Amino acid sequence: LMRLVWLNAWGGAVWPALGDWIASLAPDVLFLQEVIRAPVPSPEWLIYADAYRRLDQRADLFADVSARLPGHQAFFAPAARGPLVNEDGCVFTSEHGLGAWMARGIAVSEYTTRFVHGRYRPDGWGPEPVPRTMQLMRLAGEGLGPGLVAAQLHGLRDPGGKRDSPARMQQAEAMASAISDIAGPDEPLVLGGDFNLLPDSETFTRLEALGLRDLVTGSGIEYTRTTLYTKEQRHANYLLVRETVAISAFSVPAEPVVSDHRPLILDLAG
Repeated sequence: LMRLVWLNAWGGAVWPALGDWIASLAPDVLFLQEVIRAPVPSPEWLIYADAYRRLDQRADLFADVSARLPGHQAFFAPAARGPLVNEDGCVFTSEHGLGAWMARGIAVSEYTTRFVHGRYRPDGWGPEPVPRTMQLMRLAGEGLGPGLVAAQLHGLRDPGGKRDSPARMQQAEAMASAISDIAGPDEPLVLGGDFNLLPDSETFTRLEALGLRDLVTGSGIEYTRTTLYTKEQRHANYLLVRETVAISAFSVPAEPVVSDHRPLILDLAG
């Protein structure tokens, strides 16, 4: 059995509950979105604020999670670098992006990151929608059979909502291109994360052409947000798989609450 987990970590706002949960679960593969990395010495907590929200952030969530999974290989994919502040208003440089952790026994024979919207912003967060990346990995090891391509995405955020838009359709084409470049048409492939899309998005039609189907809507799961999320729209997270993936179990647990998103947990048969 091999366990893979995807979660929008919400910048670690629910730390240390998130850290305790990760340590107890000890997934073989962990993909997190909204990961903060501290490129400079920083206090443990910082604040992100813009016209839409104010969020408490772990200043180095990437290091925090790595400490809870000391035997795992860690990979960080930055999307932007900008300022966070402490309670006194002191500014600290921070990076925002994706984090991935692989158990020691897993061989990562290929690894790539792709921007699916925009390019890396080195000098501030800038206007919405901010840049978005994918991480894609070819994995081999016990429990993975002939091998597996595993990937994660944090889809672009539009303050106007989650409906399709020209930018989101361009993102879908970028996703499809990245997938096709690393995975052959029949290879086992899983792609998860916070897509920031509604279930009827044309993005899923585009990805169906690559043999991918969504386990969330396919399982009749209506909510992928937790009680910490107060808006009416409860969809955001999806997990797409090919038929060649040997699934043992799939769940989207509401408890424990470790973010404003629920985790996507996929167990693969050995």
